[in-house]
Amino acid sequence: MTRIAVIGGGRIGEALVAGLLESGRVAKDLVVVETHQDRAELIAERFGVRVTGSIEDASVGADVLVIAVKPGDVDGVLTALGKAMLGGDGDQVVVSLAAGVPTPRLEAKLPAGSPVVRVMPNTPMLVGQGMSALAPGRHAKAEDLALVTGLLGAVGKVVTVAEAQMDAVTAVSGSGPAYFFLVVEAMVDAGVSLGLTRDVATTLVVQTMLGAAALLEGAEQSAVDLRAAVTSPAGTTAAALRELERSGVRSAFLEALHAAARRSAEQGSSAE
Repeated sequence: MTRIAVIGGGRIGEALVAGLLESGRVAKDLVVVETHQDRAELIAERFGVRVTGSIEDASVGADVLVIAVKPGDVDGVLTALGKAMLGGDGDQVVVSLAAGVPTPRLEAKLPAGSPVVRVMPNTPMLVGQGMSALAPGRHAKAEDLALVTGLLGAVGKVVTVAEAQMDAVTAVSGSGPAYFFLVVEAMVDAGVSLGLTRDVATTLVVQTMLGAAALLEGAEQSAVDLRAAVTSPAGTTAAALRELERSGVRSAFLEALHAAARRSAEQGSSAE
């Protein structure tokens, strides 16, 4: 079995561990690095995995090293990993879940030739519905990508893109959940203004969003086709959509996602 070290026991690291165990991985093949004692005890008790405060300790015998820390902590982790990996066989795959940290920066701080895979996840992985995009580094082989795809598949869906596309991925799926939360927030407020209680409006909106997502996922029709199917000529939906279009909803999303992509690129450049 593949042995996996997860460096960082925060929400993302915990979600990955939970998903891996649910997908059939055994606790003895997982180790978590967590320096906060309370958090370390919680993870050890909840999942039955070994928890250590040492990256070097966790690296021994691990096939995959997952960096699941905040972007500001990545340099320290890479320095420790670089030391731990020196003298190894070079087969350990380093997987980074840290947002905005480009693959070249990861490779520069690790032993030459280390296979690196950068991942842009999103928060729905906390409930097993994540969307993860993988960007392979220069030394990552096809089998490395297949391995990481299998691991991340335990907490959602996975696609592979080029490093140059990661800013776009960040704008679309990385930040994407916040856009839907804003839409839900706006629709709930509108429902309240129409006389519904906030609880009822929230139930209506959230279930409608879930149902719409299920239709999109399960149908062969596109979003355009599905929208047209519920838009009767001169009906209520048509009236609402006309107002959304008049308010510039499409251009607003276009500008928003381009702004997110630009900001992602700026953060990546400043981090190098």
